[in-house]
Amino acid sequence: MSTPASEPLTRQMSHRVSQSVFDGSRLRVVLLVDVNDGAQQQFLETYEQLRSHVESVPGHVSEQLCQSIENPSQWLITSEWESAPPFLDWVSSEEHVRMVKPLHSCVRDTRSLRFHVVRETGAPAVDAGTGRGSLQTSPRVGDGVIRHALTFTVEPGSEEAVAKLLADYAAPEPQVDVNTRLLRTSLFMHGNRVVRAIEVRGDLLAALRHVAQQPEVRAVEEAINPYLEQDRDLSDPESARVFYTRAALPAVHHVTAGQEEPEAERHALSYPARPGCGMRLARLLAQRDEAAADDPRSPVLCSTIFQRDDVVVRLIDVRGGLDACDPAIALGLPDASQAAELTTLLDGPAATEAAAGEGGDDLARALRGARMVPVTDRRSPGA
Repeated sequence: MSTPASEPLTRQMSHRVSQSVFDGSRLRVVLLVDVNDGAQQQFLETYEQLRSHVESVPGHVSEQLCQSIENPSQWLITSEWESAPPFLDWVSSEEHVRMVKPLHSCVRDTRSLRFHVVRETGAPAVDAGTGRGSLQTSPRVGDGVIRHALTFTVEPGSEEAVAKLLADYAAPEPQVDVNTRLLRTSLFMHGNRVVRAIEVRGDLLAALRHVAQQPEVRAVEEAINPYLEQDRDLSDPESARVFYTRAALPAVHHVTAGQEEPEAERHALSYPARPGCGMRLARLLAQRDEAAADDPRSPVLCSTIFQRDDVVVRLIDVRGGLDACDPAIALGLPDASQAAELTTLLDGPAATEAAAGEGGDDLARALRGARMVPVTDRRSPGA
């Protein structure tokens, strides 16, 4: 149920930072499109194919296509979803990658923005007849930082060579423009999977483009190309676009307890989900981290959960280091007895290692199996 309309948007419920896609609020997606000259008809035909398909996607509510009254090459596509998770499942699917490919040949640029609905005129907060979901109950408290990650896999056996290449590159210039700055880059590996998490203040897309254009970064990317499981050609705009679309690992939940300790250690944990269970697993971990953030005794000061399909990664800042932390707490469990619920969503060896449940040794083994190997963790000066 929404808060009363008279309640000010500036009301702060907590000093704690908490951002999440899991609050059940309706989602508004805005796509800004700049169409190439002479490609209007191709754009419209491509959009019609997309629209006819997305209407049948679970969780989709409505869609609008708008054209600028000032510049006919500028278009706006808005869509409404019952909540964020079904949209994220759709936009990260291989089917979506395939369907939007024809769109790229007729547009100069696109920009996607996603918003939870907080206030609305002339409609109830919950529409039981349409299943449109609810409004966001209260404004979230942010910290002005955008968190995002990229992930890809390399050929088994090449992990050591790839780690050396990724660890040795020179850091790019952190200042992107007057409004955008790279704050931190943390890179980890788990088996043959690479995860690069970045923190940005300002415009994420501008930061990603800035990093990709840096000579030192391009040299490293070229050097690891032979080791990748999926081929890519970053000199080809279409190949690069498809690669970065597939590699995107969005942050679906972030919470910090409001305590800052510069000496806290950053770690990453990998939670391989059973097929089709990635979003449920991320939601479970988010619920546990929200509860832990209320406990001033918890050594986990900050947690960010990244999820795409069945890849779930949890980035945590830990007081005193991970080795001194209770394995259950480090894994995102209130206590060892909660391991069973987590186990039902894990896949392969990860499920086996956590299955014993209440045994401390078993959870310690599960934590060792989940720990990602740190490759580099760099903070920009002044971050």
